[in-house]
Amino acid sequence: MEVAAYRIIQEALTNVSRHARAKTCTVTLAINKDLEILVSDDGIGFPQTYKAGVGLSSMRERAEEIGGTCVIESTTNGTRVFARLPISSL
Repeated sequence: MEVAAYRIIQEALTNVSRHARAKTCTVTLAINKDLEILVSDDGIGFPQTYKAGVGLSSMRERAEEIGGTCVIESTTNGTRVFARLPISSL
């Protein structure tokens, strides 16, 4: 679980750095029933037409491999990556 969390955060931050043109980015971790990861930025979001690349797919796959989820949302106010990883995978 630790590796999945690290890699999801790493990829989300890489995407912010490469594509978002963001002024700020926030990483939030919370432990409830699961480990919850939120990476949000105030960048430009996704273009109207885009094809999900390896990075977006890999974040989802890493979460799913251990029974978790990863949702990536884009708006005109930025992008938000929210992953929920089961603590029971420790």
